[in-house]
Amino acid sequence: MNTESIAGTAAGRVWIRLVARAMESRFRYRFFAPEKMLAGVDGLQGSVALELGCGTGFFTLPAARMIGDKGSLLAMDILQESVELVAKKVAAAGLENARVMKGDALATGLENGGFTLVLLFGVVPAPMLPVSRLLPELHRVLKPGGILAVWPAVPGIARPILRSGLFERTVKRNGVLNFKRL
Repeated sequence: MNTESIAGTAAGRVWIRLVARAMESRFRYRFFAPEKMLAGVDGLQGSVALELGCGTGFFTLPAARMIGDKGSLLAMDILQESVELVAKKVAAAGLENARVMKGDALATGLENGGFTLVLLFGVVPAPMLPVSRLLPELHRVLKPGGILAVWPAVPGIARPILRSGLFERTVKRNGVLNFKRL
C-alpha cells in the first residue's frame, strides 16, 4: 500500500489531518526552528532547489526566503492536499521564487541536472520511499557537484547514501547531512 492509496481511505484522511496538525504545531516551530535547520544546508542561498515531500510547507516558506530572488524552489509532494495547502501559503506569502507541484519522489519526471540542491527534510527513512530507488532519481535531477541535504540525521541514514556510490558526504551542520553529487 502506498501513500496515495492510504490517503484515499477515510482512516487515512483522518491520519493525514492529525499528522498535519502536529507538523504545524507551535511546539514543532519552537523546538525545530526551520530557519536554524536550513542554515545547515550547503549552498542554499541563490540555489535552484527541489524540496521533496513538502508536506504542510514547514520548510518550504523559510527555504524560499533564504534562497532569495537569485534562486528558486520547487516544492513537491505526492499528496494533492499538501500541494494545494502549500501553494496557498506560497501565494499568501508573495513568494515569487517558489512553486509547488504534485509528484512522486521516485519518478519526478523533472529534467536531468536541473537542480543545484535537493532538500530531503523529514522524508527518510520512510517505508514507502525505498532509499535504493530514491537515490538514483536524486542523482539524476542534481547537477554534477550539486548538494543533497538530508534531515534528520538519524543513525544509519548516511550509510546507504554513501554505499550508493552516487554521493560523498561533505559536512553535518545543525543536524543536516550534506552530500555532494558525484
